Amino acid sequence: MVNGGSDRRLDPLGIGSNTGIMTPVSQHPAASPRQAVRRRARFDRLLDPEMLKALAEPTRARLLSCLLKCGRPCSVTEVAACCDIDFSMVARHLATLARAGVLSSEKKGRTTWYEADAESLALVFRELADSIDELRPVGCLDTESGCGCTTVPDASDA
Repeated sequence: MVNGGSDRRLDPLGIGSNTGIMTPVSQHPAASPRQAVRRRARFDRLLDPEMLKALAEPTRARLLSCLLKCGRPCSVTEVAACCDIDFSMVARHLATLARAGVLSSEKKGRTTWYEADAESLALVFRELADSIDELRPVGCLDTESGCGCTTVPDASDA
């Protein structure tokens, strides 16, 4: 701003004062997919394809559910009995979930104990959901560029 002139970035509404309204750059839609790929967002750091791939298999989802409901470390034998699945299949699926960071494992003697930390898993998904919310356009003030995000979401949408 020079000699009292107007700077649209600092005064987006053109009312001559700083209103304190700040819209993060990441909340403006990218002009193209190429521009979107260049943006770094928390979502990119949190999205773990290996974890999602591990959870997407129905048997592994069932095993995770069993461990979450149990709330304590379980051996492969216990989980196999609980879910009525072959021992070798359960062992393979639990190892996959552990490699993906969904379960923790501890070997004691010849037995491997697996545990699901519900609190940590819930935190990961909450953070992922929050990062998705950060990427949604919310009430862009730049109506001149025609970026398409000129409406502010209803309070009931939150």
